[in-house]
Amino acid sequence: MKIGKVPESVLKRSVFKQIKTKRPEVLVGAGVGEDCAVMQLEPDEVFVLSTDPITGTVQDVGRLCVHVTANDLASAGAEPVGILLTALLPEDMEEETLRGIMAQVEEVCEELHIQVMGGHTEVTRAVQQPLITVTGVGKVKKDRLVTTGGAKPGDDVVVTKWIGIEGTAIIAKEKEAQLLARYPEQMIRTAREFDQYISVVRDAAAALKSGVSAMHDVTEGGIYGALWELAEASGVGLDIDLMEIPVRQETIEICEYFDLNPYYLISSGCMLMTGPDGYGLVRALKQEGIPAAVIGKVTEGKARIVRNQGEITYLERPKTDELYRIYEV
Repeated sequence: MKIGKVPESVLKRSVFKQIKTKRPEVLVGAGVGEDCAVMQLEPDEVFVLSTDPITGTVQDVGRLCVHVTANDLASAGAEPVGILLTALLPEDMEEETLRGIMAQVEEVCEELHIQVMGGHTEVTRAVQQPLITVTGVGKVKKDRLVTTGGAKPGDDVVVTKWIGIEGTAIIAKEKEAQLLARYPEQMIRTAREFDQYISVVRDAAAALKSGVSAMHDVTEGGIYGALWELAEASGVGLDIDLMEIPVRQETIEICEYFDLNPYYLISSGCMLMTGPDGYGLVRALKQEGIPAAVIGKVTEGKARIVRNQGEITYLERPKTDELYRIYEV
């Protein structure tokens, strides 16, 4: 495609034609010449907004970009309503690839009942691979808003599903040939399919019914990064049992192969929560078919302790995600 704005004919057939999910709250949505989306809310509702780029992978970028943003909104207790999508595309990309990305976007939007409200699509020499940035718009009743900074001393710390599942799926897809030389095909196929667990929208909805003080989706920087961010936002300490943090064997094997630390690996699909009754929360989540575990307690002060069979270490500030190291191996 040529440098500059994507032609109107391409927009109509390969972008707009893929957008089918509609929401009644959206008064003005995506269209030629429309620079703004318009959304209506009830008097006791508030907007929740989030934005994220997808830079760590090319495969399934359309699906990931929607899930990651919807997860941010869900972490605030909000219902995702719409997204604004900016696609910066390399000059050598074919229109068919753009159409495929938009088909992935709409697939997830239909699943989660989210409308593409607008955005921008451009071909530019500034990128060498598709760079997708999504801004999400959600709504929530004022008295149901949950923040990362709501954790209180005495709360239990809970995580859903398993850490590292997003990073494991990405690595299994992008390094498949390398991994198949060492591991059984079935293991790599299972790891590739971990992206089926990427959404935490259901996790958040179930948790809200059971009472949570804070929620934070575990993304770049892994579980250690997310724990630090939650503690920092809440002004609290943590006492975490490493052996209680759930991790899949496929993640352990792939991380060992590339000498990665799974606790610093991008983990969309894993939700970090705190609440006064963590074990009750785990039971409620499991009733919805969502695995979960209590991994520790929120404490007074600023000490962020990780216990590992009698050995004590301390959480460090978030650092570069381990996913980026696979491109150096």
